Amino acid sequence: MDLQTKALHAGYVKDSQGTMAVPIYQTTAYEFRDVEHAANLFSLKELGNIYTRLNNPTTDVFEKRFAELEGGEAAIATASGMSAIFFAIVNAAEAGDNIICAKQLYGGSLTLNTHTLKRFGIEARFFDVHKPQEIEKLIDDKTKVIFFESLTNPSIDVADIEAITAVANKYNILTVVDNTVATPVLCRPFEFGADITVHSASKYTTGQGLAIGGIMVERKNLLEKLKNNDRYAQFNEADASYHGLVYSEVGLPPYTLRTRLSLLRDLGAVVSPFNSWLFIQGTETLSLRMKEHSKNALMLAEFLESHPKVKKVNYPGLKSNPNFKNAQKYFQDGLCSGLLSFEVGSLQEAEKIVNATKLYSLVVNIGDSKSIITHPASTTHQQLSHEELVACGVPEGLIRISCGLESAKDLIEDIQQALEA
Repeated sequence: MDLQTKALHAGYVKDSQGTMAVPIYQTTAYEFRDVEHAANLFSLKELGNIYTRLNNPTTDVFEKRFAELEGGEAAIATASGMSAIFFAIVNAAEAGDNIICAKQLYGGSLTLNTHTLKRFGIEARFFDVHKPQEIEKLIDDKTKVIFFESLTNPSIDVADIEAITAVANKYNILTVVDNTVATPVLCRPFEFGADITVHSASKYTTGQGLAIGGIMVERKNLLEKLKNNDRYAQFNEADASYHGLVYSEVGLPPYTLRTRLSLLRDLGAVVSPFNSWLFIQGTETLSLRMKEHSKNALMLAEFLESHPKVKKVNYPGLKSNPNFKNAQKYFQDGLCSGLLSFEVGSLQEAEKIVNATKLYSLVVNIGDSKSIITHPASTTHQQLSHEELVACGVPEGLIRISCGLESAKDLIEDIQQALEA
């Protein structure tokens, strides 16, 4: 089936009422037929609903549908995009291990990897997303994950996914790709060798800023990489917390299974059934919206590139952009999402422009149907030093825009008046 057809039908078998819309199963628990049935569920002899902290019928549809869109084998929904990233990393790494991350990351991911994971005993090492050759010298026998974004936020760089995954596969290391900005409509990292993708479903998936949630997807046949891999003993040895279960021997997708039975069970960052339902609604129109977001962003980027007050425009759909070649390779039909950024002369000038806009909302979010403007150095990346801002591609004069679905003409006119105010 084509992607748009999957977005409307995948993962849902109509219930006994024949409902066209996926029902919201707003429940915490489920009644078992008898003691044997309950025991079989807990021992994985049967698959079914146990408790909504572990699984839920509405969330199950969202997970199956999104896994289909991404081209993966299984998915697990979480309470936020950050919890999806956290689970994807700590499912592979523990105290004493290290992960290798792109320098160009969303501010929250930088903080998680640099500071919070350090308190768990996990070290983060960094490479330039434009220089995947830097990765190899950072690898040792304790390296468990290589983490990067397919389309970086807010520096708007396009990762060379094949080059990065080639290094990872050489050393049998897992790659985790944050595909939030591109979405599976525009970029499909599994087709280029990635192992795990994560998303903030709060962004383009919901599409209207309605709900907080995240999702993690594992590629097909990931078991082959994990089984008997000395780097990942937790998948090949008995889990004492779950009846001695060995995840690589169950016959189910191992990465999401261990996340569900260990991390989601114990840490509880579970998405609500209602939010899963909202994400399902957003998924149905995701491919249509991403085309319009991308068209608006390209038109705005072309205008900004021609304006004398703009020093630099970051949008890979521009032929002049150094990421253009990668965008043509990795993005569907060359569409590059609705996120762009541009640089002006100073912090003060950037603040003045942001404050002068009328149609754009000053919000720290992306992927909304309404256009959003943000000054990252004073908000999402405020915790970084001047040197760290420059290193991750977020200078103080950078302005980020998430193009919504308004008329491109109106979006351009508002930015023009703000630049010239």
